[in-house]
Amino acid sequence: MKTSWRSASLVATAASVLMLTTACGQDNATTPSSAAQNVGATAAAGDYGSATAGAGTGAGNGYGADGSQSSSSPSPAAPAGKLSVAANPDLGKVLTDGSGLTLYRFDADTANPPKSNCDGDCATTWPPVPADDATAGEGIDKSLLGEVTRSDGTKQLTIGGWPAYRYAKDVNAGDVNGQGVGGKWFALAPNGKKATLSALPGLSVRKDAKLGDIVVDKNGMTVYRFIKDKAWPKSVSNCTGPCLEKWPAVAEVSANDTKGVKKKGLMGFTRPDNGTKQMTVNCWPIYTFSGDKAPGDTNGQGVGGTWYAVSPEGKLVGASE
Repeated sequence: MKTSWRSASLVATAASVLMLTTACGQDNATTPSSAAQNVGATAAAGDYGSATAGAGTGAGNGYGADGSQSSSSPSPAAPAGKLSVAANPDLGKVLTDGSGLTLYRFDADTANPPKSNCDGDCATTWPPVPADDATAGEGIDKSLLGEVTRSDGTKQLTIGGWPAYRYAKDVNAGDVNGQGVGGKWFALAPNGKKATLSALPGLSVRKDAKLGDIVVDKNGMTVYRFIKDKAWPKSVSNCTGPCLEKWPAVAEVSANDTKGVKKKGLMGFTRPDNGTKQMTVNCWPIYTFSGDKAPGDTNGQGVGGTWYAVSPEGKLVGASE
């Protein structure tokens, strides 16, 4: 039977609509929100994060501190002393050591069972906190304090199972320069979780004083788009290798674990370079920026004329499409 021109047109139109509703031509199975994290450079060697802002330059030594790090054994770490709870205006309750220095946790570590994956140069930039004399001060459940044996045989303090560290760039009591470094280092709350003023969804919307409504991840960190990426007919990330170290990809989150973000095209896609799942907003791949140290930072905005914050509809903020 011959197909009329009108029939063929209707079939083509239906196919186009189907492609749009399946969003980006990608698989749309989502993972639980508990599995969502910034996947970064997907376990690249020495990938411990960098707080260096800007584009087009190397990420320092790759450990979140400037200058070369000595490969010799680090000096004996200062004792933890009596742990305290400090109030931070951006992070809420933050755990500190006896000297008032902020304590941190590393996303590459595990809490159950406790295990540290920060050795060598990493441990020079992020000194492990000794477990020997640590005691719980007011507002801290002493039952959450524990220890883990490191690869060199020393005992490291754990909070709720998470190995605790200081940061080499924190000099004064109350400093939180390590917050969000590389999208993998975060200040510890007294219960061992990441310090935050409130529990945020996997993706939500924050009103920025300069940029207006922008999308943030579960840690309150600003989300960005790369103008060299593609959304149609399928999501394509053109940020690979060293680029991912500076701009960690946001891992897939459940569409139900979002608030205020447009639902259409809100899903993950499989990256061909490493097989991980990256989240999209309106089919555009999204990232965080290693130069953003704390929730509310927008240091990645306009970097290189190619990186911009994301609106709830998935559009570039402050740039024409």
